[in-house]
Amino acid sequence: MSDTRDGDLTTYQDVQMSPDFSELRRRFRRFVFPMTALFLVWYFVYVLLADYAHGFMSHKVGGNITVALLFGLGQFVSTFAITMIYVRWADRRIDPDAEKLRHQIEGEPQ
Repeated sequence: MSDTRDGDLTTYQDVQMSPDFSELRRRFRRFVFPMTALFLVWYFVYVLLADYAHGFMSHKVGGNITVALLFGLGQFVSTFAITMIYVRWADRRIDPDAEKLRHQIEGEPQ
């Protein structure tokens, strides 16, 4: 049993140190970190405006629709947009290489 665990650990370490995995991780981080930072900035701007810019946020755009309501709905829209962008990006840039790496690790034919 200990041989299997040591073998798995070695395989894990080999994969983690491989150039293919490092490239995959680098590519993932170059997309996800900036996108996360952008969304957090957008979110905190919304929260700060809601707290400190009452006049601006309560400005009526039409009927009972205010700037705050539009910004709040924009949070939902941007969340769905980021999700769709990520899925499309991952389908093209991450998933094929991750699948190749998985086949290499598991020893399956591609």
